[in-house]
Amino acid sequence: MPPLHSHSLPSSNKAFLLSTVKTLARSTNARPTKSLHAPIESLRRGDWVKLICGASFEDVADVRNLSLVYTLAGVDCIDCAADASVVNAVNEGINMALSISAVNRPWVMISVNDDRQDLHFRKAEFDPEECPTDCPRPCEAICPADAISLKSIPEINGTGSSTTYSKLEGGIITERCYGCGRCFSVCPFDKIRAMTYVRDPITTCNLLERDDVDALEIHTNGRGTNLFSELWDSLGDSISHTKLTAVSLPYIGEASVGVMNQIFSIMQSCPPLYNLWQLDGRPMSGDIGRGATKQTISYAIHLASTQNRPHGFYQLAGGTNLHTVECLKKERLFRTKTGIGQDVLIGGIAYGGYARKIVGKVLRKVPTENGYGRIEDHPEHLLEALEAALALLGPVKSLQSHST
Repeated sequence: MPPLHSHSLPSSNKAFLLSTVKTLARSTNARPTKSLHAPIESLRRGDWVKLICGASFEDVADVRNLSLVYTLAGVDCIDCAADASVVNAVNEGINMALSISAVNRPWVMISVNDDRQDLHFRKAEFDPEECPTDCPRPCEAICPADAISLKSIPEINGTGSSTTYSKLEGGIITERCYGCGRCFSVCPFDKIRAMTYVRDPITTCNLLERDDVDALEIHTNGRGTNLFSELWDSLGDSISHTKLTAVSLPYIGEASVGVMNQIFSIMQSCPPLYNLWQLDGRPMSGDIGRGATKQTISYAIHLASTQNRPHGFYQLAGGTNLHTVECLKKERLFRTKTGIGQDVLIGGIAYGGYARKIVGKVLRKVPTENGYGRIEDHPEHLLEALEAALALLGPVKSLQSHST
């Protein structure tokens, strides 16, 4: 039997499915609150969840639908590219979710970087006309974002008696590429290169002054603090508009904590209301498999054994997936408090590639018009996507399993 689409469903069935979505969302969310800092309470309990749309992922249709689904599922924060159209898409998705069910509004976070070395701020690029027409196109197959599209261009000879294929067209769909880099190594002709960039501080300041942007995340490589200091100074008073400022950095060995403390000192020139450290394990790899989460767990173990940890909340990222909570529990770090009456050590988990993958499978089923599809117009897909999101968030939020 072929899958049902909303236009073929009776209106009574559509209403029932939307009612099911509404009930499921309300039953798995914390009671809605008017507190500006409800996400902070999640960090203190250790059940904070952030959706990472991607610092370079700018497909506004997918960003909107991902934001809608994960708002219904109960995320505390949605992290996106520091681009006005992307921020608009996130808020559109959130607002649609709130119109469907009475759930908490997540904070909107924008991500920026202080140099060109961060893997999250790059795009793949190549000239398709340089690709041999007989290339097996492994780049298309390996791309997790469906960001590469190639097709052969037919050429008819002068007599019109035969057709040949002499070149390819297409290439990178820039707004979908989030810089994972998996295509670089599989190209048999070494044609794919990385285009790196740094987000403009002026644009960042303008976004932070919007009422619908709540938080900022700065990615830094941890090998020094000069570039971070320059960026922090350039952001100036715009920091005061945020409810939370996060710093994302990789594990650099024993020097990690020292660099974090230096960064925290720099931040005191304009102290954020709350600060968070994103322990970036293996970037953009959560969809690869179980082992991808090991590096961020190791990072957490190191911080747990350190006495002079910098002030702030801690959150895992980079390779996080369905196995991350299980690994935290094994190390006795899941909702483990630092002392009597203290907050938990690990405040929560950010999910990126894996979260996009499990819901993205459903989004690909949504019919589109002019390349744009609204998942709420197809409640059977919305329900399927919500159940996939809840299966991921459930272990963090201690939700009971729900199925229809």
